[in-house]
Amino acid sequence: MNQLSQIEALLFVVGEEGIELEEIAFTLERSTAEIYQSLTSLREKYETDATSAFTVLEVGNHFVLTTKKHFAPLLKEFARSPLANRLSQAALETLSIIAYKQPITRGEIDELRGVQSSGAVQTLVSRQLIEEKGRVEGPGRAILYGTTTYFMDYFGLKDLTELPDVQQMETDLSDDEETLDLFYDRFKEKDES
Repeated sequence: MNQLSQIEALLFVVGEEGIELEEIAFTLERSTAEIYQSLTSLREKYETDATSAFTVLEVGNHFVLTTKKHFAPLLKEFARSPLANRLSQAALETLSIIAYKQPITRGEIDELRGVQSSGAVQTLVSRQLIEEKGRVEGPGRAILYGTTTYFMDYFGLKDLTELPDVQQMETDLSDDEETLDLFYDRFKEKDES
């Protein structure tokens, strides 16, 4: 593994939150000057490669992997596409966790889901269903996420106390002897024919 690909992997994994120069240097056990030079090289590589859609932005003291500006019209058009309006299972899981546990960091979401959630978080932020609610005090100052007023309007909620009671849902599910597999009836019909 070369250093540029390691930095690229870190930038990809941290998503829109970005990563501080010092964090990269610590992780790769290199000096901040060496890492800054590598980040500059990576940015130049992206900018000179016409076949790459990516670039590296320096935002405050964070570095973020993002798309080049000239892709903005394409991405806006995609966001308006009716096919892009459905939320993935990962985004729905992430939204549920945020709704019930807010304010919550992406790291805490990842821990609850057991997988990395930066893509789902980015989708939910871009759809204005969640937003930054503050930052954790301490090292890294991770972003705290919570639901938006648009989320409340979209789901017809006056406040968060109107969210379904999770414990009641679990009780109802355990009392229900019927299968909860959404595809059960479809497969049952095929087997009978």
